[in-house]
Amino acid sequence: MTSDILPTSEDDASTDARAIRIDVVSLFPDFIDQAAAVGVVGRARERGLLTLQGWNPRDYAQGNYRRVDDRPFGGGPGMVMLIEPLRAALAAARAADSAPVRVIYMSPQGRPLTQAKVRELAALPRLMLLCGRYEGVDERLLQAEIDEELSIGDYVLSGGELAAAVIVDAVARLQDGALGDAESAVQDSFEGDGLLDCPHYTRPVEHAMGRVPDVLLSGNHAEIARWRRQQSLVRTLARRPELIDEAALGKADRRLLADWRAARDADDSGGAAG
Repeated sequence: MTSDILPTSEDDASTDARAIRIDVVSLFPDFIDQAAAVGVVGRARERGLLTLQGWNPRDYAQGNYRRVDDRPFGGGPGMVMLIEPLRAALAAARAADSAPVRVIYMSPQGRPLTQAKVRELAALPRLMLLCGRYEGVDERLLQAEIDEELSIGDYVLSGGELAAAVIVDAVARLQDGALGDAESAVQDSFEGDGLLDCPHYTRPVEHAMGRVPDVLLSGNHAEIARWRRQQSLVRTLARRPELIDEAALGKADRRLLADWRAARDADDSGGAAG
């Protein structure tokens, strides 16, 4: 009745006590299986940092057709997922492990997923993600069984599986040892003070698309750090201004923005004069 996501090997039989467990209740557990089998999530599982298991509510449905949905009361298009198959699947998933579990329903009506929320979830011992389909899930089940609803954006998908895969990936990469370099997570966008990440470059230095900024080739770590901070501030101001409050910035950050604006204005003046 269950779907083991990323099959357990003999080496993984005894999961590290640090491992977070994520159970996914979905009509398409194979989708999560495929998304979780590669990259950072796959490595986290192989290293015993993450346990994933899928639960298909159709396995708990009654009757020859194993129905998991029905027409909504009050009329209207689409179908609504039934209480009992979902309730039984959630109960089976709960019983599979004694660790406390946070049950989350993936829904466009939920609170927006943020990096701060991901950090909160990544610190928990166990998560359960419920993926809806059709017009959604009977509200009575949500009221009785769900701890919170989360959304990955203001748009509608065919089901909650993509959103669940996003949470699995975001949570997995924050597990200690999941990334090759722990600093990678620290320097990500939205981490620390919530700014966007700075631009990154690699070889070759010269390319038809442009040249790597000289400061990154200088070997001057203080100047490189200053440039990266300035670029992070400027990029956040340009692309996500709601994330930055200039009045609340420290003197050093305000000076970086002032220097950038002065250089920009000088370039504009030079162009106009030319």
